[in-house]
Amino acid sequence: MKLILREDGPIVVPLPEGSEVRLNGHPVRLTKKNLALCRCGASGKKPFCDKSHRRVGFKAPGGVLEWDTSPPEAV
Repeated sequence: MKLILREDGPIVVPLPEGSEVRLNGHPVRLTKKNLALCRCGASGKKPFCDKSHRRVGFKAPGGVLEWDTSPPEAV
């Protein structure tokens, strides 16, 4: 699994359009490809990104955080 940190922008979770996620136990269906999460703190739709980072001039480096979600091998 991976998280994409967009330069000067949100955290993006790559998911197909129509995916269902749960926010505090409540289902939310994605209307777009990928899930964009605010990291500038200015979004009016937290925890989701509403592109407020552009308005506030948010600056942060980009990057990718990846990890293996497969179960550990038995020893």
